[in-house]
This record gives sequence, C-alpha cells and structure tokens, in this order.
Amino acid sequence: MFGDLAGMMGKLKETQEKVKATKERLNSVTIEEKSSDSLLSVTITANRTVKAINIDDQLLEDKEQLEDYLVLILNKAIEKATQINEAELGAVAKEGMPNIPGMDSLFK
Repeated sequence: MFGDLAGMMGKLKETQEKVKATKERLNSVTIEEKSSDSLLSVTITANRTVKAINIDDQLLEDKEQLEDYLVLILNKAIEKATQINEAELGAVAKEGMPNIPGMDSLFK
C-alpha cells in the first residue's frame, strides 16, 4: 500500500514548491473591473490584492453612489480573481497528488 513512501513525500514537497511559485506568479496576474459607465475601475491581483482604484470626479459628488459602485465593482473583481486563483492552484495541486486510490474523486 505504501510501496514508495519516500517517492510520495518527494512528490508532495515538489507540489508544495509549485503551489508557492504559482501563488507568487498570481501576484502579477491582474484583473480590471469597470462600472458599466466607466466612472469607476478597480485593478486587483489574482491573489485578491487591490492594486488601484480609479474614480471619476463625477462620482465624488454622490457619496452613496460611490459607495454602491465600490461594493459592486470590488465584489465582481474579487469573484473573478478567486476563480482564476482556485483554477490555477487546483490544477497544480491535482497534478502533484500521489496516485492514491479514490483521491481523484475529491477533485471532480
């Protein structure tokens, strides 16, 4: 059952290193989300770090509208970033899993 335990441990360590490298790479993947009227835009990384928020002066006149826009656009950007992040990290993790019967069903 545990024929090549050292081999599996080596593969897990390699996978951990790949996950770490992928997380670092995702810091350079940016997502930009804009309001439909382009008065507000947000740029975040795939690791969900806000890099920039651009607000048109017109929105500064209406605090409530600005707050609504920020919530809406930030949530959209975070959702996209999360999808990219999970897909990338999931692929690396699945690739690096040792061949243990039944484990593949966890990734479907």
